Amino acid sequence: MKKQLKNKKVLIALISVCIVLAAALSVFIYYKTGLKAVSSRETPTSFQVQPGETSEAVLDKLQTQELIRNKTVAKLYMKFHGLSDIKAGNFKLDARWDTPKILETLNDSKQANADDIKITFKEGMWAKDVAALIEKQTGVKAGELLALWNDDAYLNTLIKKYSFLSRDILNAQYKVKLEGYLYPESIFGGFFYPEPNTFHKDATAKQITETFLDQFQKAIAPYEADIKKSGMSMQEAITFASIVQYEASTKEDMEMIVGVFQNRLKQGMTLDSSVTVCYALYDDMTSGEDCEVNTHIDSPYNTYKNAGLPIGPILNPGAMAIQAVLHPKANDYLYFVADIYGDGKVYYARTLDEQEANIDKYNLRK
Repeated sequence: MKKQLKNKKVLIALISVCIVLAAALSVFIYYKTGLKAVSSRETPTSFQVQPGETSEAVLDKLQTQELIRNKTVAKLYMKFHGLSDIKAGNFKLDARWDTPKILETLNDSKQANADDIKITFKEGMWAKDVAALIEKQTGVKAGELLALWNDDAYLNTLIKKYSFLSRDILNAQYKVKLEGYLYPESIFGGFFYPEPNTFHKDATAKQITETFLDQFQKAIAPYEADIKKSGMSMQEAITFASIVQYEASTKEDMEMIVGVFQNRLKQGMTLDSSVTVCYALYDDMTSGEDCEVNTHIDSPYNTYKNAGLPIGPILNPGAMAIQAVLHPKANDYLYFVADIYGDGKVYYARTLDEQEANIDKYNLRK
């Protein structure tokens, strides 16, 4: 009886061991199978990782795009092998690669954007300078871009495609008809952190243009309702923002300067913004001082000679300037002057006498 009981215990123990081994083997097979390639056929795939995107979101996309078999297994492999530092960028992946190779590729910054060119554009650049920078780093000529940005036939196709564009941009007096809409890539919607724009190395002038407009569309979406409430057209809002972008470098000054300009407009005064003279001078501008001494120039952009806003945008503004136009800081100032020769500090005045006193006090008369 005791012998039978002992044999029974041994049998139970053996069965338990077998069950554990079978379970372990099943987990091992599940794990190894989950790491295998999805396909045996060559399947080149472009895969994009956005800045700030979580590894969880990346694994979701990899599984959705059928580049990995099993998200859970991939997550375990990442943890065991220290492959959680996924880089942002555009990658060339292949469904015939196993999960380890795909994860190693996504952790290698050298593998990102192999066929792409990155160009950083600062907020506040003129369209002609944007075009010149593109020419330096791609095969697309600045002249081709500028001609395209003034081509009414092409612009009409863009007006149909992008709701924020209107026939207002077709003004024959504009220097560059897409000025104001060449939006720089940036983190946090254009605030403080310019990011490189990414273009394929073989991108055409039209593809480059529409990359900018796609970015503008994303950036302007949060402000469209406020623009409608303001009573301004999109073109007027961007024109106003372009002046503010040029006049100030901080959020606080942008909001204050919009308030000053609104006060002047309410009193029927001209804006007298020297930065509009800079744009009126365009190729003839050699220094900031030129803008101060050529206020007589005959141009629809010159706000010393013309009431209200200039005819159109004078540069490509960022989100901070757009937001300032929509949410200005109320004040009772009518004048301001910036130390363009020093630290850029802006001094405000209620009267012309106060303005002149500030200019003398801070030695701003050149």
